[in-house]
Amino acid sequence: MYRFLLTPRWWGINLFVVLAIPFCVFMGTWQLGRFEDRVQSHEQATKQPDPSTRAAEPLDELLPVDKVTSGRPAVATGTYADQFLVPGRELDDRRGFYVLSLLRTEGGKALPVVRGWLPGTAGSIPVPAAPQGEVTVTGDLQASENIHSNGVNARGGLPEGQLGMISAASLVNLVDYDVYDAWITLPEAEAGGAAGPDDALKPVPATAPQGSGLDLKAFQNLGYTGEWFVFAGFVLFMWFRLVRREAETARDVALGLVPEGGEPGVGGAGEVPGALGDGGAVEDGGADGAAEAAGGAKAGGAAGGAKAGGAAGGAGDAVVEVGAGAGAVEAGGGAEASGGAVQGSQGSKTAGTSHGS
Repeated sequence: MYRFLLTPRWWGINLFVVLAIPFCVFMGTWQLGRFEDRVQSHEQATKQPDPSTRAAEPLDELLPVDKVTSGRPAVATGTYADQFLVPGRELDDRRGFYVLSLLRTEGGKALPVVRGWLPGTAGSIPVPAAPQGEVTVTGDLQASENIHSNGVNARGGLPEGQLGMISAASLVNLVDYDVYDAWITLPEAEAGGAAGPDDALKPVPATAPQGSGLDLKAFQNLGYTGEWFVFAGFVLFMWFRLVRREAETARDVALGLVPEGGEPGVGGAGEVPGALGDGGAVEDGGADGAAEAAGGAKAGGAAGGAKAGGAAGGAGDAVVEVGAGAGAVEAGGGAEASGGAVQGSQGSKTAGTSHGS
């Protein structure tokens, strides 16, 4: 019954199943590993002391920025140069913008420094100027932003003097000197010296490095894990269903319920003996003869009965002859039976007429 599994078509199906199930299991395991890595890094981050409480270190000793050095206090000395506004940034559920100044160090390379945050629309309110002369700043080290960072505007089209993303890749196109692939945020921003408290720069807190917490991406990895295992189960389920259906079809063919190569009740009924019934008479061209025989027999019998009146002998002969003709038709005699029936009908009319006379 299961010999069909060795046919070329089923070899292809079996090969697909053998390759698809291990692939789905591998992808599900890989996604589960990514989720576990994020959970582990989150646990390690919670066990470590707050980076901002550690002693400040020179900037060059903390580069490049990674999950360990992110948030650590860094010290740099230089003079402020160009200044940019970073719009669309929120702080304390209020919308505003960052004030970013480039600190050119002794080596000529510039370090982006977020001096603080102001509420409102960038360019519509005055911004406090950066300190003049050589300064030494200490701020929390941060990695360059990317398109997945919160608040980033990657669409472009900003006015001159505004920046959508804090990164060296964005700044090198705006200044003619090298920029560090990192930035710092000052924990104590300078006072704005304006009329109201809303005009004073507010410090921007450092953010945790990407991939170090149980964020949405971590739970996406967990969801993908379940999807891949479901795919593996679905492939196995469909294979068993196809095998069962093929086996049932082979069993029906073996029992003669379905003609070989056909479906039950579809295109195979004509091949079953006796399915057409009296169709043999139709196919042999005896339809007209059979119809005429039946009509002649009935008419003959009626005429004979009418003309015979009460004569039983003539009517009896007509009945016998009509019965013989009808029996020939039912036996499938085709044209010959039909002819006999017609002759019998005519004989019954003659006998009835003679007898009545």
